[in-house]
Amino acid sequence: MSSMITTASWVPRGFAAPFPTKYNFDEAEFERIAELAKLQLDDANEDLEEAQQDEDGGANVAHGGTAHAKSDAAEEEADGGDVDINDDDLKEYDLEHYDDDEDENQPEGQRMDMFGNIKSLAYYENNKDDPYITVPDGQDDDDDDREELQILATDNLLLAAKVEDELAHLEVYVYEDSADNLYVHHDIMLPAIPLCVEWLDIPVSKPNVDKDSTANFVAVGTMDPDIEVWDLDTVDCMYPNAILGQGGNPEADKQKKKKKKSKKANDEYHVDAVLSLAANRQHRNLLASASADKTVKLWDLNTAKCAKSYSYHTDKVCSLAWHSVESTVLLSGSYDRTVVAADMRAPDAKAPRWGVESDVENVRWDPHDSNYFFVSTENGIIHYHDIRNIPSNPAASKPVWTLQAHDESLSSFDINTKIPGFMATGSTDKTVKLWNIQPTGPTLVVTRNLDVGKVFSTTFAPDSEVAFRLAVAGSKGTMHVWDTSTNASVRQAFAHRIADTADTKVEDRLVGVADDDSSSDSDEGDEDPENDGDSMDED
Repeated sequence: MSSMITTASWVPRGFAAPFPTKYNFDEAEFERIAELAKLQLDDANEDLEEAQQDEDGGANVAHGGTAHAKSDAAEEEADGGDVDINDDDLKEYDLEHYDDDEDENQPEGQRMDMFGNIKSLAYYENNKDDPYITVPDGQDDDDDDREELQILATDNLLLAAKVEDELAHLEVYVYEDSADNLYVHHDIMLPAIPLCVEWLDIPVSKPNVDKDSTANFVAVGTMDPDIEVWDLDTVDCMYPNAILGQGGNPEADKQKKKKKKSKKANDEYHVDAVLSLAANRQHRNLLASASADKTVKLWDLNTAKCAKSYSYHTDKVCSLAWHSVESTVLLSGSYDRTVVAADMRAPDAKAPRWGVESDVENVRWDPHDSNYFFVSTENGIIHYHDIRNIPSNPAASKPVWTLQAHDESLSSFDINTKIPGFMATGSTDKTVKLWNIQPTGPTLVVTRNLDVGKVFSTTFAPDSEVAFRLAVAGSKGTMHVWDTSTNASVRQAFAHRIADTADTKVEDRLVGVADDDSSSDSDEGDEDPENDGDSMDED
């Protein structure tokens, strides 16, 4: 069985419920699911009707002939298949009196029916009245489940979008830093291969909850055009809390339901895979999405509707990032080899545009200086641009510096929000590199092969207490959390941010959860990792 983790995201401490609740499938939930699933059921029925109508006449004739043949055979069997109840072998069963009432004088113990002694059974309406039941219903099980589901205030959640063969799901990990423990808390089944996840701190489509309150939700983009939103504090959910897209519009009129889902880009919903999601942390009800349909859409999470659609690019839009200060400015990168910084309040205004040498992989704002942003590309290069230096045309773009970080596609990178100048990059060359970004440009600190296969995700933990923790995942379906502060080279480069700066050797900390597939351990093409000589211990 093959598996891979396509993307991952951290949840800050303090947002997860201490005791997540079990999913309650009541009548109201059934009605909600029925409404959300109605369009999907209608589409399935339409496909079935079309398939039946497309059958040729010859097939119908053949089916008709077969039906007649079966009917004739049945009639012949009926005519010649009378049962002779006087047969010697059947006489002993007295079939003529099989349905007659039993002799009232027959002893109770000799009754032939299946539940002959049912009158002797005692029934109690409440188990508390049954003297043979000494433990209240489910008490032990509930206590055990409650303890297993508990999440401490010092725990981080880590979300990993995973594919195993043809099954896709979102694994919700709990990371206990002090105990060096990483485990799967629960998972969520997904409809298609997941491509992006974004944590949300706002309750979405949750009744009787204040919209201004904080919550613990996640939005998931997949190969399907719809975006699913799930409550992370509820386990064993059957259906998402909300669907952003055509699949989440149960109020569509009958004429629209009869039409096939449009494949043409429009202003209401995506029609192709969702490649990136970005939640606005200042305007918490806004979620931006980028799609292979070449559009960027802005969703209002209070209504679960598309507020605005933008067409800044001529090819697939693969990455998004909101500006940390100018909260309405959105950075977008595309396969058209351009990056756009647009104000979402002015969709008709000409937006600044920068060009790169190959397809864009990821874009990030510099969290420590909002005038700059990073762009990673398919050929392994990172560009660092000053937003104030707007080129006359994309081809004339002049970055502050460029870095050939990897020889292959730079599939992921992250900038540490708590430690200035600390950058991590991951590539399909299976290595992770840590960089110290100096005023004149980045310098390499350490290179590691963490045995996750091709690296698809490298993300720093969001809290100050675990700022040096880097989550790494990839094509082998494994998730590792690396405490980079235990690496000698990192300690030397960022000594001013590490409390213990003694020269004593510190054991390298790498906590991981391996995939169940033992065959994935021998991923072809693996080479000896290039590192600084430190040992690597896996828990």
